[in-house]
Formats: sequence, structure tokens, C-alpha cells
Amino acid sequence: MRSSGEIVYVAVGANLGDRDATFSATIDAIEVESDLLLLAASPVFETPPLGPPDQGPYLNAVMQLRTWLGPLELLQRLQAIEEALGRDRRRARERWGPREIDLDIVFYGDRCIESPELVVPHLHAHERVFVMAPMAEIAPSFIHPKLGVSIGQIVRSMSDVEDVLPWPRPRGWPGHAPGR
Repeated sequence: MRSSGEIVYVAVGANLGDRDATFSATIDAIEVESDLLLLAASPVFETPPLGPPDQGPYLNAVMQLRTWLGPLELLQRLQAIEEALGRDRRRARERWGPREIDLDIVFYGDRCIESPELVVPHLHAHERVFVMAPMAEIAPSFIHPKLGVSIGQIVRSMSDVEDVLPWPRPRGWPGHAPGR
């Protein structure tokens, strides 16, 4: 009998190429994975880039998934999706530089994981409005396992929320609706 799985939150970001098409392809890739079930997705927002100048704005969102994969298996599966969508981790890129797609595990249930490959909760998610604001749209009451405060509380304490601008929903992006 299959376990009930784990609820995870994955941040999605892209600022290279056709960002809308990348978001659509991300949903398509998630939906064909037998060990991932899309439960909800935040609205999509456009945000200024974090990091080096001379790069375009990002589209950002957060997905709520149920998974039957362990944390490292999930990381590997997400990296495989990134690669299939054009991300090449071997290319030398500046830290926080532009990218075709970025899929980050923000929370894996209420677990705290520290390994060379993966740190969860994501180390800086609580400082990044482009992660917290979208997540607050689908899980405002979720309690950050290390900080002990809700995502909604974190967002209310952020001074740069006005930098998060609504973006028209890309084709196939479910918004708040549950997955198919």
C-alpha cells in the first residue's frame, strides 16, 4: 500500500527565453511524474532579479506538491526537469545570475534537512519576497519549521512586497486550482 506521501513546496523561477512557455512546460513535466502530484500553484508574479545587474526580471511562483520521493530523490527529479527545460548546470554562471528555469525545494513537510546536496528549509527563502509572497497565496498559515512563524507573518514583515507584480497566468498554469 502506498503511503500518503509528503507535502512539499517548490519555488519556480525563470528569466531567460520564453518565460511563459517555460512555466507551462514545468506544469506539463510535473503532471507526467508518477511520484509527484500537483495540489496547488500560486499565481505567477514578475519580480526584479536578485544578483548581478544586466539581467531581465523573473517570473516566480510556488507549487504545492504531494510526493512519494525522498528529499534527495525529489531534488534529482527536479534537476532532471530543469535540464529537460534547458538549464545547463555545467555552464559557468554567476551566482544568482539569469537562468532558463530554477526549481528549488523550499519546504519538505516540516522537516529540517542539512546535507551537502540539499538544505531544507531553503536557507534564504524567508528573506526573499519572490518566494514568500507567492507561497503566501497558497499556504499563508504554513509554519516555517525553523522560525516558528507563518508564511503570512513573514510576508507582512517584508518591506519589498510592492516589487512583486501580478503576471497573466501562462497557458496551463493552474493558479489556485488543484491539479488535474
